[in-house]
Amino acid sequence: MDLGIAGKRALVIGGTSGLGLASAEALAAEGVNLALSARNTDTLAEVTERLAGEHGITAESYAGDVTKQDDVKRMRAEVEASGGIDILILNTPRPPSPMRDFFDETEDERWQVAYHNQLESALFVLRHLAPLLRGKGWGRLVAITSASVKQPMPRHAVSSIFRAGVHAALKHLVDELGPDGVTVNAVAPATVITPTFANYHNLDARVAAIPLKRPGKGEELGATVAFLSSEHAGFITGETIQFDGGMTRALL
Repeated sequence: MDLGIAGKRALVIGGTSGLGLASAEALAAEGVNLALSARNTDTLAEVTERLAGEHGITAESYAGDVTKQDDVKRMRAEVEASGGIDILILNTPRPPSPMRDFFDETEDERWQVAYHNQLESALFVLRHLAPLLRGKGWGRLVAITSASVKQPMPRHAVSSIFRAGVHAALKHLVDELGPDGVTVNAVAPATVITPTFANYHNLDARVAAIPLKRPGKGEELGATVAFLSSEHAGFITGETIQFDGGMTRALL
């Protein structure tokens, strides 16, 4: 299926590893030009060069830490000066490890780290970078969050709480960006194979709780993000796609 987005330009936050990289790979395969953001400048340069060469697209690097508002403001100025964007993929840093239940989260520092990584960084991106989608009559905003926003999971207290705040912000943007032809959606993954997959707590039990009895693949998530970024998803907005193999048992 031709997704109809060849030649569009996407900014992928955290686009050099894990689910962010999977999303960047899928978009690049559709002919989308990339603007990649990450903290590690060496990895960022390597991934940017590789994706451009493999897919025949243009790819540019924007080094920065999205937990720092000044970095996000600088990124906005640089991206705007280089032609703006049509697609924004929001993929924020991970919560502190190991994950814990609510009453086991007794350290204020861990709450602060989780807030900065999960919620504040997302708000910085939405406040300063999402406005670049306006004024073209077409745009896509896709946030990668967590299945725990729909059904809180054991040991995911800080993730569930702050990710829920991200979804509240996205719901506001559905109305505010809609008149500009911009759709706003989220993909909420659970157990997906990434570089941190082996570190999941009680991995066998987590996989056993999935009706499909296997973890998700990064390329499957990337394909989901690419579809939501496509022409074909133009009437889908304000939605959360549970990417969890059926693990979430909620009816709605």
